[in-house]
Amino acid sequence: MRLSTYIAKRAAYIIFSLIGLSVLVFILARVLPGDPARMAAGERAPEWVVEQLRKQLKLDRPLYEQYFYWVTNLLRGDLGYSIVSRRSVTVDVLEYLPASLELIGLAAIFQITGALILGAIAGYFSYKWPDNLLRIFSYIGVSIPAFVLGIILQLIFAWWLKIFPAQGVLSPGVSPPPRVTGMYTIDSLIAGRFDTFLDVLWHMILPALALSIGSMMQDARIIRSGMVENKDKEYILLARSQGMPERLVMFKYLFKPSVIPAVTVMGLDAAALLANAFLVETVYYWPGFSKLGITLMLNKDLNAIVALVLVIGIIYAIANLIVDVIVAYLDPRIRLVETGE
Repeated sequence: MRLSTYIAKRAAYIIFSLIGLSVLVFILARVLPGDPARMAAGERAPEWVVEQLRKQLKLDRPLYEQYFYWVTNLLRGDLGYSIVSRRSVTVDVLEYLPASLELIGLAAIFQITGALILGAIAGYFSYKWPDNLLRIFSYIGVSIPAFVLGIILQLIFAWWLKIFPAQGVLSPGVSPPPRVTGMYTIDSLIAGRFDTFLDVLWHMILPALALSIGSMMQDARIIRSGMVENKDKEYILLARSQGMPERLVMFKYLFKPSVIPAVTVMGLDAAALLANAFLVETVYYWPGFSKLGITLMLNKDLNAIVALVLVIGIIYAIANLIVDVIVAYLDPRIRLVETGE
């Protein structure tokens, strides 16, 4: 199967998955306790106002009509009205989501780069002190929640050592760049303000590390396990028997096939960063969509919660597609399995 055909087939699966997600999210949002119309109007609003709002939101219609109305608006980019911000949910998404994507983008870079380096080192020095040291840190990193790790990093590197800023996006006295994409780093580069870019990047390091360390350690262990498992395979023994240097054998012929099982996990872990960023963004007072999500859930802002879940689902779907393409490129046998060849 050609790679382009494989990508098209996987993309079709993603579309069906998103349709299923939309149905599931819509049904769950409608069966949750509480009246969205009453919450939108307020506890002291008269009943006739609530009833009028219920008709306006189509909540008095059958469930299938509500879903059709909601999907129609969704395809037009209308995610409904937020009872928290008192404006369109689409506006909230466009305002807050770029800052979250910016943060999880740096966290994903830390996660993937760190996992590859640490996994390769642990695999190369398997059952020696670097491997044992990584095992200890991996247990610690995986067991500590991201927001707790964020507080620990904040106490050590911001309050005690005073190396990194504790909270926020910009230092006092630094004005934000003109908004173009909503991402502070990119907007700073577009405006040619490299000092602002470095300042934002400096503020991002601690929350990005807090988000990435757990997944980084887990992925590194998977890579390490793959290298240890493949060390005694026939093609590795053949390369060694031909007198190739050990480092060339390890990092050219052993590392690539050992990474393939970890690629899927790394991609899904990177997609999960947005969902894991809820409390981390709150700890570091990062103005992202995840931090806003806590307020939305506490106030049962129905339309905004649905939008939040859909955004996370879409990011998962895109990450899953990217992972499938990378794995199929690294291992062509996967494409053959799809067609039974």
